[in-house]
Amino acid sequence: MSRLRLLVVLSVLSIIGILAVQAIWVRNAYALRERQFRQSAFIALQDVADEVAKLNRFTLNRYAVTQLSPDYFIVNTDAPIDPTTLETFIQRSLQAHNLITDYEYGIYNCETDRMVYGAYVSTNGLAGSKTRNLPKFPRYTYYFGIRFPNQTAFVTGQLSGLLWSTSAVLLVVLFFGYTLVLVLRQRRLTEVQRDFINNITHELQTPVSTIRIASDVLQTDTITQQPDRLKQYVRILGEESRRLQKQINSVLQLARSQRTGFEFNRVDIDIHELMNLAADTFAPYVRLDLVATGSCLYADRYHLETVLNNLIDNALKYCDKSPCVVLHTRTENNQLIWSVGDNGIGIAPEHQKAIFRQFFRVSSGRTHNVKGFGLGLYYVRQVVRAHNWKLVLSSKPGEGSTFQIICPLSKNVNPLRNDSTLRRLGQLPTHSFITPP
Repeated sequence: MSRLRLLVVLSVLSIIGILAVQAIWVRNAYALRERQFRQSAFIALQDVADEVAKLNRFTLNRYAVTQLSPDYFIVNTDAPIDPTTLETFIQRSLQAHNLITDYEYGIYNCETDRMVYGAYVSTNGLAGSKTRNLPKFPRYTYYFGIRFPNQTAFVTGQLSGLLWSTSAVLLVVLFFGYTLVLVLRQRRLTEVQRDFINNITHELQTPVSTIRIASDVLQTDTITQQPDRLKQYVRILGEESRRLQKQINSVLQLARSQRTGFEFNRVDIDIHELMNLAADTFAPYVRLDLVATGSCLYADRYHLETVLNNLIDNALKYCDKSPCVVLHTRTENNQLIWSVGDNGIGIAPEHQKAIFRQFFRVSSGRTHNVKGFGLGLYYVRQVVRAHNWKLVLSSKPGEGSTFQIICPLSKNVNPLRNDSTLRRLGQLPTHSFITPP
């Protein structure tokens, strides 16, 4: 286990390192491409200024380009310039330096003290009217301003190869992470399988050993002369064989439900009637608190009764004091809410989702002291899901647990018939209680 944890830690650190290096690489490459763009723009715009100076037959004795922002440049011309000619110079110079991107420009007019002309030129060669005023620059008298609004997209497009390689690295990392998750999941399943084999071996060995001992005793010649002892061992054989049959059926039922799904024979069922029967079966540890005005469900009777019995059985098994199980019902918003609460050991928050997994049992030192395969609550959740009901667990360690199931009332049942059923069961107008010792 320690080796696996070390492998997981090293793998996570490696993934973080790879992603960090890749991120730094992409950032540095973008910064480099951005600097190259600005340098190319400086050179291209300086060539435009030289072309304007040559057109006006004078020579610029200093650099004509000033950058006011990452995407905005001012170019000094020292002379007026025709807009059409300027646009031709700009277009030709940008293409010569492979700056094929949209731009907008404006020419400053000293008479009106504003940028009097502007146009937006796209990469498809079409020019449009200027959509906003470009900032002025007080140091020059004759100049034009140019902005590259798509500079970020242009620079990013220059990194297409790097972005593809980054995507490939991320894909490899995702596959590696998915493989690691599968390995951890497979290890957990292996541990669950090992625990299940240990549990089922322990659970089946006890009744088999008891049956073998009882059969050996029944084969003795003197047993017929002791009728009380004979009855006792016959009773033990019956109880242990039924227990063994129940354990085998639980495993077979689960396997069958996973292969073919649950086969439901849904009928109208009175949950109060089932709870009364369960209270009689698990007496004297069950108390009834049945306040629902309607108690009929449209469900499979066998599976519903098995769910109820499983929840009560778990409540009794996982209790370190005198058990007290409360079966409660109520109606709310045309829904029947019924629950099984107990005063047992409770369930820690980190285990409250895991207990519904197949074969899961909380490692509390009671795994072999408490009988079971870890299938009861998994079966409960599967039945609840198959009925499209909702299962809610409320539990605190040392304070017990409450399993609450929310389901719609049966629409085919007359409430008057339901009330008469309750009165027949002795639940109306008062509740039926069985007080624990």
